[in-house]
Amino acid sequence: MSSLVRILLAIFIPPVAVLVTTGFGLQFLLNILLWVLGWLPGTVHALWLMNRDRPLL
Repeated sequence: MSSLVRILLAIFIPPVAVLVTTGFGLQFLLNILLWVLGWLPGTVHALWLMNRDRPLL
Protein backbone atom coordinates (compact mmCIF):
# COMPACT_ATOMS: atom_id res chain seq x y z
CA MET A 1 0.00 0.00 0.00
CA SER A 2 1.37 3.42 -0.88
CA SER A 3 2.61 5.76 1.81
CA LEU A 4 0.14 8.46 0.84
CA VAL A 5 -2.83 6.14 1.31
CA ARG A 6 -1.50 4.94 4.67
CA ILE A 7 -0.97 8.53 5.85
CA LEU A 8 -4.50 9.49 4.81
CA LEU A 9 -5.86 6.43 6.61
CA ALA A 10 -3.84 7.38 9.70
CA ILE A 11 -5.37 10.84 9.67
CA PHE A 12 -8.99 9.86 9.05
CA ILE A 13 -9.27 6.26 10.34
CA PRO A 14 -6.22 5.50 12.50
CA PRO A 15 -7.16 1.91 13.50
CA VAL A 16 -7.31 0.84 9.86
CA ALA A 17 -3.85 2.31 9.21
CA VAL A 18 -2.46 0.46 12.24
CA LEU A 19 -4.13 -2.77 11.14
CA VAL A 20 -2.54 -2.48 7.69
CA THR A 21 0.86 -1.57 9.15
CA THR A 22 1.22 -3.98 12.09
CA GLY A 23 -1.64 -6.44 11.78
CA PHE A 24 -4.05 -7.50 14.50
CA GLY A 25 -2.36 -7.29 17.88
CA LEU A 26 -1.62 -5.13 20.88
CA GLN A 27 -0.81 -2.01 18.86
CA PHE A 28 -4.12 -2.30 16.99
CA LEU A 29 -6.13 -2.68 20.21
CA LEU A 30 -4.22 0.18 21.83
CA ASN A 31 -4.94 2.39 18.85
CA ILE A 32 -8.66 1.63 19.01
CA LEU A 33 -8.64 2.60 22.69
CA LEU A 34 -6.75 5.82 21.95
CA TRP A 35 -9.05 6.63 19.04
CA VAL A 36 -12.15 6.15 21.21
CA LEU A 37 -10.65 8.46 23.82
CA GLY A 38 -9.97 11.09 21.18
CA TRP A 39 -9.15 11.47 17.53
CA LEU A 40 -5.76 13.13 18.06
CA PRO A 41 -4.16 10.44 20.29
CA GLY A 42 -5.17 7.71 17.86
CA THR A 43 -3.83 9.67 14.91
CA VAL A 44 -0.51 10.46 16.59
CA HIS A 45 -0.09 6.81 17.59
CA ALA A 46 -0.84 5.59 14.05
CA LEU A 47 1.59 8.06 12.46
CA TRP A 48 4.26 7.17 15.01
CA LEU A 49 3.88 3.45 14.29
CA MET A 50 4.21 4.00 10.56
CA ASN A 51 7.34 6.14 10.92
CA ARG A 52 9.17 4.64 13.90
CA ASP A 53 11.48 2.45 11.80
CA ARG A 54 12.27 5.05 9.14
CA PRO A 55 15.51 7.04 9.40
CA LEU A 56 15.19 10.75 10.15
CA LEU A 57 17.13 11.84 7.06
